[in-house]
Amino acid sequence: MSEIVFARRTNNRIYESSKPEQVFRAWKGAEECWLFISPHDDDIVLGTGLHFIAAIESGVKVHAIVSTIGAGYCRIEDKHTIAQIRRTECRRSFELLGLPPQNLHFYDYWANDILRHLGRRFVGPNDSGIIHPYTQTTIMDADGLQNSFTWSLRHIRPTRIFLPSQTDIHPAHRAVREELIISVFHSRGAIWPELGEPLAAFPRLYEYATYNDYAEPPNHQVRTSRALFDRKLAGIAAYESQKQIEVLVENIRNQGPREYVREMEFKLYDPQQYDKLFEQEEGAV
Repeated sequence: MSEIVFARRTNNRIYESSKPEQVFRAWKGAEECWLFISPHDDDIVLGTGLHFIAAIESGVKVHAIVSTIGAGYCRIEDKHTIAQIRRTECRRSFELLGLPPQNLHFYDYWANDILRHLGRRFVGPNDSGIIHPYTQTTIMDADGLQNSFTWSLRHIRPTRIFLPSQTDIHPAHRAVREELIISVFHSRGAIWPELGEPLAAFPRLYEYATYNDYAEPPNHQVRTSRALFDRKLAGIAAYESQKQIEVLVENIRNQGPREYVREMEFKLYDPQQYDKLFEQEEGAV
């Protein structure tokens, strides 16, 4: 068996190959770029770590965005230092997964305060508590997840995006998912020109499961060698402070070296598709 096997399921057949370009639809060749969105620092490795590793091993350009500062601690003595602890663990985890450090991006929004940063708003010089993810750019007059995601999408220019599933129970996961999807729409248009050049096409979207099962069965699978699976487990183990995810980790260990994601359709409303539903046959009453 190849070290990596990608698979895509349709209604009629299953496509399998060690080459992602033979499995993933609308392959863009040298332009292929996969962007993984993580509400918290450990969500990517938990939900889609094998796809992440397989993409890197296959030569695909990969980026990761960690949307929030993790605030969850399991020991009282970590209460005031958990953000620094988790940031260190996060960098180590992505290093183990094989991601170049320059392709790891952080948004410094607090996870337990994420709802305050929905949308996009202008900020003034006297605002306090506002953290700008891109302090080296000229967009210092605006803030919010849609501001951050739109900037990232236009600069990273991904062909595929991996994001949390619609069934996820975590409020921060749902917020990040929804803000990312509307930002995909923003990034394709002319809105907020200071955030960069609009995308030429919509990226394809794939949802991964962390806490909850999918609403519909997944249509993509990746199978890997035990060595690559062990790399995913090592990436998870890097989060030593996060004892509360052990039940999730146990499920992953039992699953073994395979993983699933679901491609979702990003379809804009087209009323013409419903015209025939209201066409009446001649002579019908």
